[in-house]
Amino acid sequence: MKHWYLLYCKRTEQQRAEQNLKRQGVDCYYPIVTVEKLRRGKYQQVEEPLFPNYVFAYFDPECVQYTSVRSTRGVVDFVRQGAYPVTVDLALIQQLMVLEDSDEQRETLHQGFKPGQRVTVEYGQFAGAEAIFKERDGEKRCILLIKMLNRQTELCVNNTDIKAAH
Repeated sequence: MKHWYLLYCKRTEQQRAEQNLKRQGVDCYYPIVTVEKLRRGKYQQVEEPLFPNYVFAYFDPECVQYTSVRSTRGVVDFVRQGAYPVTVDLALIQQLMVLEDSDEQRETLHQGFKPGQRVTVEYGQFAGAEAIFKERDGEKRCILLIKMLNRQTELCVNNTDIKAAH
């Protein structure tokens, strides 16, 4: 009976592992998301795996041996619980396929704030303060405008420390 398994792959070799597994009759899946990255001073849309180094494999262990899957080029090993490979619930795979690269997913993953948007600082010494999103400062930080002593001051915080104000 076919099941989904989780494989750990060598760094940046998910595509190679997928190609070699498909030649053996193993169905593969790894979710891809589009992210905005700063490259050479400009933001670019880049596709990258949601779970780097991991591939979901769907096969029947009676038809395809565990050892042949594990020894496939690009694959390191199964994700295991004790001595046995972990099976992944079909509902989880289907949910990942539905959410893959949706606008909602992108907003959640990458905090897609727009300049001028009102935000609330959730953590740190300015927790609870309202501010205005000014711009991103690299991949993990952003610059906010916060009112202090009757004037707007720039504040640099982690993207994960803010949320949209209601």
